[in-house]
Amino acid sequence: MATDTSARVRGLDALELAAQAPPESTARRLATKVWRSLWPKALAAVIVLALWHLVVLSGWKSEYVLPGPGPVFEALGHEVSTAAFWNSILITMRRAVVGFSFAIVIGTAVGAAVAANRALRAAIGSLITGLQTMPSVVWFPFAILLFKISEGAIMFVVILGAAPSIANGLINGIDYVPPTWKRVGAVLGMRGRSLYRHLILPASLPSFVAGTKQGWSFAWRSLMAGELLVIVVGQLSLGARLQGARDLNDAPGLLAFIVVILLIGILVDIAFSAADNALRRRWGLSQA
Repeated sequence: MATDTSARVRGLDALELAAQAPPESTARRLATKVWRSLWPKALAAVIVLALWHLVVLSGWKSEYVLPGPGPVFEALGHEVSTAAFWNSILITMRRAVVGFSFAIVIGTAVGAAVAANRALRAAIGSLITGLQTMPSVVWFPFAILLFKISEGAIMFVVILGAAPSIANGLINGIDYVPPTWKRVGAVLGMRGRSLYRHLILPASLPSFVAGTKQGWSFAWRSLMAGELLVIVVGQLSLGARLQGARDLNDAPGLLAFIVVILLIGILVDIAFSAADNALRRRWGLSQA
């Protein structure tokens, strides 16, 4: 009996000590999250660099055509030290942000309208999916015909490439809201716009975020294609610099800009993943 009592006391002491244990600092938690997010990408980068170096050593192509990581990162270091490089990134990211913002507004409006109206869904529901699967580069001849060689041609294709994915993400999210939730909303007095605003749209948010992430990937690819095909005078973007390096047979410079475009895509993906993880934690779908 005394043994059981002492064991219980030790157990209570352990619980009390655990409750009194200092919480993990915010900086430590942030560092842990960053490390967990970055180490798989860092490992993948090391593997890619190693394979790249092995291919160069194999002599498959001359180093004039396929330089190794050393010359490429040397060229990248030179570019980073110039103001023209950062100006190119600024031009490209401005186009990406503006085009993607318009795509979010248009895609959200179209998706909400189609999901709420059966006649509208029957009319253009399949068209949205068709536009999503259509290669963005196909639109550039028409965009150039409409807007000439201008920013408008690039924005047109970026918006058209991203908006259907965003609209489909919202439509699918609304479609998969459980009917029980809608009945609960009706019991609570939600009707019409109130039901959409306070229940259906928040419930469709996970699917909408997934559609937005996919929309960004389409927007980014459309933008890169646009900057290669539609070179606006006085706007020396990343795509224009990439095309210039190809014209000059500057393989290290060309690959350096490819690395920059890849890194920007990875950084944006990390931002979307952080938003998705925060949403999952809020919904109780993952551990905090």
